[in-house]
Amino acid sequence: MIKIVDLHKSFGENKVLQGVTLDVNSGEALVIIGRSGSGKSVLIKNLIGLMKPERGKIFVDGVEITCLDGDEIRKIRRKFGMLFQGAALFDSMSVAQNVSFGVERYRDFSKDKIQEVVKENLERVGLKGVDDLMPHELSGGMKKRVGLARAIAYRPEIILYDEPSTGIDPIRADAINELIIMMKAELGVTSIVITHDMVSAYKVADRIAMLYDGKIVETGRPEDIKQSESQIVQQFIHGSSEGPIKNW
Repeated sequence: MIKIVDLHKSFGENKVLQGVTLDVNSGEALVIIGRSGSGKSVLIKNLIGLMKPERGKIFVDGVEITCLDGDEIRKIRRKFGMLFQGAALFDSMSVAQNVSFGVERYRDFSKDKIQEVVKENLERVGLKGVDDLMPHELSGGMKKRVGLARAIAYRPEIILYDEPSTGIDPIRADAINELIIMMKAELGVTSIVITHDMVSAYKVADRIAMLYDGKIVETGRPEDIKQSESQIVQQFIHGSSEGPIKNW
């Protein structure tokens, strides 16, 4: 579904991505782990064309996207839905308007059909009857679920989750984990989850990839990662401050 080859991205002297190579299989849930500031969100922004790498290639469904602009990159973006770290709801729009935002942009539906899609997807994430509420009336967990409803409403093929459990309590975080699993099972989407929460990573992942020092240093199933012989991986998954990870 996605193939990343030797991706490099810098900001001045700060080399964030230094040769990332990674494949994402159709229909799988791939979790990318790494410390804060390791470049996980930068990698996602390159995937959807919000940033351009200095070197390397990204293929989505066989199309090389790093050279695309304008309508061509917008067409590729329609394949992606995204749940942002802070949900990123539009404060001036109601819940229903937030959820319908992508549908109105990417689908040629009537107003009645759009309302039907909004209600269906809010119910899918357990939020029946909140259509007219404003974002400031929602809890953190509810905002995340509205963000997820918006991400899936226009039926993307790939969903990107940027730190989905950050900023919410463990019970609500686990509810988000369950929703990620459900979206994959019900909709057959390919999921890419960016997180440093290992509880979440182990629960939702088919495979886990660790980003360290600008590169993917290890990939494997959750059980493989738990048993990794890499000191870098072990230090991260156990939350140890002693070891080789730089600039902790």
